[in-house]
Amino acid sequence: MAVSGGGGAGVEDRSEGIAVRVDTGFTPIYRFLRALVHGLNRLLFRTTVTGADQVPAVGPVIIAPVHRSFIDFFVASEVTSRKLHYMAKDSLWKNRWLARILPPIGAFPVHRESADREALRRAQHVLDAGEVLILFPEGERRSGPVIEDLHEGVAFLAARTGATVIPVGIGGSASVMPKGTRIPRPRHIHLIVGEPIPPPARTGGGRISRTRTHQLTEGLAASLQDLYDRSVATVGRY
Repeated sequence: MAVSGGGGAGVEDRSEGIAVRVDTGFTPIYRFLRALVHGLNRLLFRTTVTGADQVPAVGPVIIAPVHRSFIDFFVASEVTSRKLHYMAKDSLWKNRWLARILPPIGAFPVHRESADREALRRAQHVLDAGEVLILFPEGERRSGPVIEDLHEGVAFLAARTGATVIPVGIGGSASVMPKGTRIPRPRHIHLIVGEPIPPPARTGGGRISRTRTHQLTEGLAASLQDLYDRSVATVGRY
């Protein structure tokens, strides 16, 4: 990967002959929206976090939370003070208000119905720039207490970029804003940050091993299950 600085806070990734700018700075609008989200998280949900020190202070990181509610998108930001980037479903951009808010807070769309190579490429650019990406390994909001059938996108991106994977359990969000509801209920949400998972090593030929990415995915699922169970136990509900 080749990167170059440009005007403003950011880097350009010129790998594959395409210049993709990754905003790495805290713009005024980003600071305002991040502070607003933080305030609402604390005011409405009394959001608490255990283990935030597990998130590396520098270098590429993939935050991989459990996903049981639309609110997870916002409360996951509480695990670190670093600049964040999100991969979010493209349908969110159909809401005109979200379409205005999402890009300034670092979000970009992914088409879930197919293998969205452009979204994966952009996610890789974010990580190649040493940034933090929030990516839900379940792919979409799920229901129930069991973590299963994770997508391997997290492991693939970790292998491609050398990013550290940080699993996060989120307890209470399912009852705060269940799937299908529009107005959240003001209840306590607790997050538990798990131990960092190193990226899978490549083979001797430099290729990404499917076996190793699968092993990382299995380990991530086990960690998320434990963290989810513990975070739910803390608040007493899903």
